[in-house]
Amino acid sequence: MLRIEDITYNVEGRPLFEGASATIPTGHKVGLVGRNGAGKTTLFRLIRGELALEGGTITLPNRARIGGVAQEVPSSSTSLLDTVLEADTERNALLAEAETAKDPHRIAEVQARLSDIDAWSAEGRAASILKGLGFDAEAQKRPCSDFSGGWRMRVALAGVLFAQPDYLLLDEPTNYLDLEGALWLESYLTKYPHTVLIISHDRGLLNRAVTGILHLDQKKLTYWSGPYDQFARQVAERRAVLQAEAKKQEARRAHLQSFVDRFKAKASKAVQAQSRVKMLEKMETITAPEDAKKVVFTFPAPEELSPPIINMEGAAVGYGGPAVLKNLSLRIDQDDRIALLGRNGEGKSTLSKLLASKLETMAGKITRSTKLRIGYFAQHQVDELYIDETPLQHLQRQRPAEGQPRLRARLAGFGLMADQAETVVGRLSGGQKARLSLLLATLDAPHLLILDEPTNHLDIESREALVEALTEYSGAVILVSHDMHLLSLVADRLWLVKGGAVTPYTEDLEAYRKMLLAGDEPEKPAAKVIEKPKKASRDEVLSLRAEVRKCEERLTKINDMRDKLAKKLADPELYEAARIGELETWNKKYAEVMNALDKAEALWLAAQEKLESAA
Repeated sequence: MLRIEDITYNVEGRPLFEGASATIPTGHKVGLVGRNGAGKTTLFRLIRGELALEGGTITLPNRARIGGVAQEVPSSSTSLLDTVLEADTERNALLAEAETAKDPHRIAEVQARLSDIDAWSAEGRAASILKGLGFDAEAQKRPCSDFSGGWRMRVALAGVLFAQPDYLLLDEPTNYLDLEGALWLESYLTKYPHTVLIISHDRGLLNRAVTGILHLDQKKLTYWSGPYDQFARQVAERRAVLQAEAKKQEARRAHLQSFVDRFKAKASKAVQAQSRVKMLEKMETITAPEDAKKVVFTFPAPEELSPPIINMEGAAVGYGGPAVLKNLSLRIDQDDRIALLGRNGEGKSTLSKLLASKLETMAGKITRSTKLRIGYFAQHQVDELYIDETPLQHLQRQRPAEGQPRLRARLAGFGLMADQAETVVGRLSGGQKARLSLLLATLDAPHLLILDEPTNHLDIESREALVEALTEYSGAVILVSHDMHLLSLVADRLWLVKGGAVTPYTEDLEAYRKMLLAGDEPEKPAAKVIEKPKKASRDEVLSLRAEVRKCEERLTKINDMRDKLAKKLADPELYEAARIGELETWNKKYAEVMNALDKAEALWLAAQEKLESAA
């Protein structure tokens, strides 16, 4: 197991850990959580031995292999498949030795070890991992240099998963994955045969793929069993208890101090006053936990436009060659919350760019409201910020006529306070850059907000704040995200982008998740099952018999009424001219009774059939 005992570590004089301890049982999957800047990534570097502890120890089992994803994957001419295969250094060394070894005993040892690590199925396993992370068979043969940095990060992730280290350390692995890749990784980690520590702000992953939460807070580590939602509930309960105890103690301390202050000078009360002084000195201080800073996003409200704000009729879009999407007949209203679903490469980003007017239609028609304003956020825009300028300077470029107080208020509305406002972008965290990009995308109070992976680099508190802001936002939202928690809380309509078409998805997100994890395979027709008649229980038979008896009793009563009415209608005096009105009344009653008799007989027959079937 991994033991972290009484560790201490400082960064530039700022303590990140002070006497922190935790034990991670072997084979457990653990989510490492804590506020941004608390030291989660630093803890990973300490575990790997890249940094030296100032106090305490971190111990792992002998010969345990630790693996993690490199921050940067080199662009090389090696194919993706070979790059992943090279990640298992033990297998590569054994294969090389097998080619040159001459000692029969050593040859036998090498072959036995190759068999133990399943070396001969390595290519199939590597290909399967790459496929799960979004690379088809053709892409796996291409060199790494053909892919962007984000895609090469996926290759690095595939490599470390393939190598299967004893301790797998993953730092925000879903930041470079789409929804399909994130769900695949979540499923893979649940079956991973060794210990996993994962830094993540993806609530779905932390609920489904881990068995415990390691919480880094106030320079200490606390291990909690169970998924994230259970952890969050327990922490909230513990916080409430501590706050209540601290409040009670404060009142008790004030009461004791008041007595001391009033009577310390009186000889008759000196003993009691001194006793209370000692009680105050012995009282162990209960410190109330700090309230988490409220994380906010403030989206400006647009004016209302007449529906629809966008309408497409037979539209097609592409990049100069064959259309990526065609026959698009879609409508968007200002109150829509739409999530785009679909595998990587199907055209979600293409549709987003068409809606944002970054691409023109190749065919068909798209009509936009004349006053429509569109805000567009894509993850790559974070990287396009001016790294040598401050957030305040970014806003001044967009709003030169606005004064600094107003601009600073806008930044504060997105959680960028005075210190961050004056810090150049190059020194901001990933989450702070994402906040600035979201602010710039919503600056004009758009009627339609298109968000492509907005939660990358945002911590859990920021994601929850984004959900709140989108819920209150009065414009339309088009959302592409790997965060199932965000999608489930924000989207009320789902569009599936698949096979060059965009169609409403009538199932829910959980059904879509199951479909992806099943590999999108068509369901096999269920074998025809010949159901044997179910034998009725004794109580059911008794109930049916009682129903038959009720029907028979009803029939008897109605037949008696019919006979009495028939006898009455057989009276000759009833047909005298003076009694014609009375005759009509009796005829009407007789017709009603005969109608009731028909219904009663039908009910009796149905009850009798049920009883016979049950018997």
